[in-house]
Amino acid sequence: MQRPQLPGHTDPNPGDRSAAAILDIARAFVGARLAAAALAAYPGTLPADLATAYAVQDAALGLWRDRIVGWKVGLIPPPAQAGLGASRLAGPIFHHGLSASSDGPVSLAAIQGGFAAIEAELLVAARADAPASKTQWTMAEAAEFAGEWHVGVEFAASPLATINEIGAVAVVSDFGNNSGLVIGPRLDNALIAQPGQLIFETKIDGRPVGFASAAALPGGPLEALRFVLGHLAERGRSLCAGQWVSTGAITGVHTIFPGQHGSIELIGHGRIDVRVNAAVARRAGQR
Repeated sequence: MQRPQLPGHTDPNPGDRSAAAILDIARAFVGARLAAAALAAYPGTLPADLATAYAVQDAALGLWRDRIVGWKVGLIPPPAQAGLGASRLAGPIFHHGLSASSDGPVSLAAIQGGFAAIEAELLVAARADAPASKTQWTMAEAAEFAGEWHVGVEFAASPLATINEIGAVAVVSDFGNNSGLVIGPRLDNALIAQPGQLIFETKIDGRPVGFASAAALPGGPLEALRFVLGHLAERGRSLCAGQWVSTGAITGVHTIFPGQHGSIELIGHGRIDVRVNAAVARRAGQR
């Protein structure tokens, strides 16, 4: 029987899971990001599992010359969770993709013909270095590592327009579909225990596109921190003091295009405005 093709994906050799094939995929994603060039399809054999997808991500990390300053956490769509054996995924946030909100819009760069979206998120900074060998965490233990909490915007962007349609293994392959993080107003830590009281609204060009409370995150924002602490240890990495964790999209994943403006407001606690421009070719580590 012929294997069905996913949107935007060509799979000429579905059995190829070699280190060379993994590196080729990583090079294609990194090269496209640096050239600000869209990819017409997934660049090679789609990973069959998350382990292979994270191998691509790790290979890309070896090619991308920028410092990791945090990790984004995203939900895997429920229909895919059982098959992949996970409910969340992670990807790196880099120093040159980190911005602080200000009085004016924060400028973000999207690849023409690729994918770009803004997401309302709660961000937390790690209070201390996590033990590198600890792969199992309770919620109480994770809470001990939570430092400052902030309102934030994840800029989810990739050279591959169909990245979310293809699914979690494609998302993981390309840095978790992350191209930036905007840090907004600081929150009182006590508010995190009341996620239903934290109401977010997202707008694009002044039009409301999402409205939800932080209770929309399964397990709450602290569950995302608990997940990433164990996840990184399983990969031979660790969450370091001062690094950020973006805990998941609250109002949804809202597609945005160059030339558009977006806003994220945590009602009663502050707002972040962004402006999306067309990306231009750059060197690794250069905004």
